[in-house]
Amino acid sequence: MTGLDRESVRARLAEFDRRVVDVGEVADSRPAAVAITIVEHDGRHGIWLTKRPASMRAHAAQFALPGGRLDPGEDEPTAALRELHEEIGIRLAPDDVIGMLDDYPTRSGYVITPVVCWADVDQTPRPNPAEVAELFFVDTDELMAEPRFHSIPESERPVIQLPIVGSLVHAPTAAVIYQFAEVVLRGRHTRVDGYEQPVFAWR
Repeated sequence: MTGLDRESVRARLAEFDRRVVDVGEVADSRPAAVAITIVEHDGRHGIWLTKRPASMRAHAAQFALPGGRLDPGEDEPTAALRELHEEIGIRLAPDDVIGMLDDYPTRSGYVITPVVCWADVDQTPRPNPAEVAELFFVDTDELMAEPRFHSIPESERPVIQLPIVGSLVHAPTAAVIYQFAEVVLRGRHTRVDGYEQPVFAWR
């Protein structure tokens, strides 16, 4: 499925039995959400991906989907939409949320919920330079890239990498994007919680 339409994507996400992680059962973790936003750009569908500034205190210069921790009283879709607007200037409505993928616990103390959104209106992104060094539009053809896996002595789980945007994107972002490609683009109910993050992302 490389030519996307909103209802087909919604249907695939509705068929997916997503796994929810209880934050209270993961030591020293906090809830967070990221926005996987499907948008049409120059006749192609794809999603937005950011690279964080090198000056940031946490996860500097790493690739990331727009997102962050939940504020008090927020649910995951509300947090994802807020972060999408704060980071890249895209404002979507609650009705633009069309599904969610598996929660992914990170080594840095978060349980990330991927929130899939559909942007019907072609808005021009306005990245916040305090949070975004570069903004990438990754089309569906590129999202179909096969992941790479390698082992590290610190973990028995394989580290997942995605060769996209002229670089290697690592987990947790790589794991979330890979599951999106599997569930939405390929129609496969693939789990990604068995994939590891590189050691530099553990902090």
